[in-house]
Amino acid sequence: MGDEAGSGLTAENCNQLQAGELVRRHQRGVWRYLRMLGCDEATADDLTQETFLRVLRRDEFVQHNDGATAGYLRRTAYNLLVSRHRKLGRMQTIAEPELLDETWDRWAGKDLSGDSAVEALEDCFKRLTERAQIALRMRFDSSASRVEIGEALGITDHGARNLMQRAKQQLRNCVEEKLDLLDE
Repeated sequence: MGDEAGSGLTAENCNQLQAGELVRRHQRGVWRYLRMLGCDEATADDLTQETFLRVLRRDEFVQHNDGATAGYLRRTAYNLLVSRHRKLGRMQTIAEPELLDETWDRWAGKDLSGDSAVEALEDCFKRLTERAQIALRMRFDSSASRVEIGEALGITDHGARNLMQRAKQQLRNCVEEKLDLLDE
């Protein structure tokens, strides 16, 4: 007990260190999970913070291992999102939590934050042709229509659709290949 008092470590300090480590290890994963569920960035920020506050306020919360903790945090975030939708009167179809967890595990694997998948996507995106990169950026960053993308690239809207379909398939194959290599 004398060592604890001499080092300045109290039960409260230890809890704060544990809480900080919990947030550091799992925050990005919870945030990305909420984005996968369709939250915009601000909502994902709010619900991520609320998830950690709710979990850390529970006296009975115990971290058994990273996988169990990540699953518990995702389930808490999911429940907060469902509550938010009910409170705001929004009716959105959100898949069953088990299906979402299966999807998340397939996408993020053992990586708690999903960083490996994001890095793989960034690397694979750089491998696409410049036209495919432009088309996908216009579509997903700017919400441009196929007609607008076609006009910008000098092709028809059907050509833009085909270009984006091929690019998305190339991205999917490349990312899956990279993530499979990481799992081995």
